[in-house]
Amino acid sequence: MSKFQELGLGENFLKAITDMGFENPSEVQEKAIPILLEKDTDLVALAQTGTGKTAAFGFPMLQQIDVESRTTQGLILSPTRELCMQITNEMNNYGKYLKGLNVVAIYGGASITEQAKQIKRGAQVIVATPGRMKDMIGRRMIDISKIEYCVLDEADEMLNMGFYEDITEILSHSPEDKSTWLFSATMPKEVASIAKKFMHNPIEITVGSKNVGAANVSHEYYMVNARDRYQALKRLADANPDIFSVVFCRTKRDTQKVAEQLIADGYNAGAIHGDLSQNQRDIVMKQFRTRQIQMMVATDVAARGIDVDDITHVINYQLPDEIETYTHRSGRTGRAGKEGISMVIVSKSEARKIKQIEKIIQQKFQKKEIPSGMEICEKQLMHLANNIKETEINHDIDVYLPQIDEALKDFSKEELIKKFFSVEFTRFYNYYQKAKDLNVIAGDPSTSENKDSVRFFLNVGSRDDFNWMSLKDFLKDLLSLGQDEVYKVDVKDNFSFFNVDTKHKELVEGIFTDFQMDGRNVNVEISTDTGRGGGGRKGGRGGRSGRDSRSFKGKDRGRRGDDKRGRRGDDRKSKGGGFKKSGDSGDEFKSKFSGKRRGKSKPESKGTGGKRRRG
Repeated sequence: MSKFQELGLGENFLKAITDMGFENPSEVQEKAIPILLEKDTDLVALAQTGTGKTAAFGFPMLQQIDVESRTTQGLILSPTRELCMQITNEMNNYGKYLKGLNVVAIYGGASITEQAKQIKRGAQVIVATPGRMKDMIGRRMIDISKIEYCVLDEADEMLNMGFYEDITEILSHSPEDKSTWLFSATMPKEVASIAKKFMHNPIEITVGSKNVGAANVSHEYYMVNARDRYQALKRLADANPDIFSVVFCRTKRDTQKVAEQLIADGYNAGAIHGDLSQNQRDIVMKQFRTRQIQMMVATDVAARGIDVDDITHVINYQLPDEIETYTHRSGRTGRAGKEGISMVIVSKSEARKIKQIEKIIQQKFQKKEIPSGMEICEKQLMHLANNIKETEINHDIDVYLPQIDEALKDFSKEELIKKFFSVEFTRFYNYYQKAKDLNVIAGDPSTSENKDSVRFFLNVGSRDDFNWMSLKDFLKDLLSLGQDEVYKVDVKDNFSFFNVDTKHKELVEGIFTDFQMDGRNVNVEISTDTGRGGGGRKGGRGGRSGRDSRSFKGKDRGRRGDDKRGRRGDDRKSKGGGFKKSGDSGDEFKSKFSGKRRGKSKPESKGTGGKRRRG
């Protein structure tokens, strides 16, 4: 008797399991499947990404529904369309021997009328994103009044993305006596509250510990100056020649920009974020799965659809807004029993977040040094040598050997080896021979990242609904600068400070000349503040008085990126007020500002993947 048979699964499902090559159930499957088959109950299951959660709820649901009925009996809610399609494909694989089974995916970005037609034909199971599901229920295209099973998959992500109201609305159309199964990687208070509100005495199972990272993922961090973040990313890639990674950025704009830089520098990179059409997403994901793309740059929301077992590294180019999100990021690697590495690139000002993450995942980070140029050259050289060693000889070249021998007859074996390896080594050596040391030490003034920068005083602060993160995002959008080109942002009650490189001094002064919002003058002055607290503006004047504490009318200064305030994932629109920012809402940056605006916004490409190999 197979271990899956011991869980209580029927013959049809055991055949499907054999076809898929599953040998042993994962821990979450061993714990959840027998419970869900034996009794009608609510369940809360806490398990990391990549532990086989879909099978843990998929097999029990399929075994208990009536495939001869066209009534919708099961509903699975997931945060993104990629994950929605992935779950649908897996459910069809699980039920391949169930004649008449119809599992339908419902998500934004596709024809709502076509999805409604599929439902009308009879769908025993619906897999949906909350935004589209709520819309279709509102249009009376879907009836879930008779469902027996409801799954909230990746519940913490759905709540982080602001789907609480949508989930509440959807579940209000479902029967009270249904079984609700909640699956989540972490257990923040929002998930606990939804379990309390919508579930009745749920059984709780935990794989590992709550909110803890996977045991087979090691965690490393590298401290660099903010302006060197991209160079650090390239060195980490070059120091790991066989890298197959996901690179996480906070916003769509940064995701696209980093991917475009990598492609321009010759790396096999691509981007996946909410601004891509479904067709573009499908193309770039296919390229990633077939390893035409080795470095996938992604936002947190878009990455929910990345289900690839052989990812070697997760690189946190920027840390997420919500520290708990790090658990989801690192869960992209170290899957299916394999080892993985999660790397974090931090500036000195972000170093404190490492301790916060350690407390959540209950694992220690190892502080590592960004490799030097010569270390990278050595790594690449030995990688080439090992590739040559492992390469099978193609005897089709035998016919050309006499000509090759003739061309190279004047060189000794040692000279030929040197020449051959020089082809690869010289390229890296020329690039890295004068490369600077990117590593910094926290608290070391000699590693200041602002030797060629200007610090500005700005007459807005926390009373204007800004924090350091939202002000930084606002400034870089306004100035059309990159994530790391505005730094050392310090927000006080009535005023703030920020740094830019000296080359951007005239840009800042020009944009803030006669700059207004809602009739209020917003201006900057060069500051004598050093960025270590205190200080004042140029000319000796210190802090601002209460006269500058008037609030803007535009209030919703929520953080950009895939965050929970005002976000509804990839298939919802931002509800922010005051001004609209570019970010993961997909809207263009529009301000209510009047006044002089010098300089042009940088156009954003919609390119997805790059195919060029390094070199």
